[in-house]
Amino acid sequence: QVQVTESGGGSVQSGGSLRLSCVVSGLPYGSYCMAWFRQVPGKEREGVALILTVGGVRYYADYLRERFTISKDNAANTLYLEMNSLKPEDTATYYCAADFYQKENRCHDMTRVDYWGKGTLVTIPS
Repeated sequence: QVQVTESGGGSVQSGGSLRLSCVVSGLPYGSYCMAWFRQVPGKEREGVALILTVGGVRYYADYLRERFTISKDNAANTLYLEMNSLKPEDTATYYCAADFYQKENRCHDMTRVDYWGKGTLVTIPS
């Protein structure tokens, strides 16, 4: 059984930083891609960033590119998200996702990602 477990959420003041972590286990082979999404109540879930296992190619939402950094430990199937210069509008539940289809990147499409964590809450008070 595949398990996706996030950690590192919490509350920090505006302008502060957090690092989120996500460990994926349960399959005999590694993920093709992993990604972070976020969602606030009443809003659509949105993509934050993704990374491909082979080559480490990274993609970011344009409005987060200069503040957030995604990285991965491939051997451990562990994903990270460094968040800097946090703003109140970054407040959301952040979800880790992983896909194990070995032939293409499906992490850019929420409807095609196979495995999700339960989320970790990030709060930036106004």
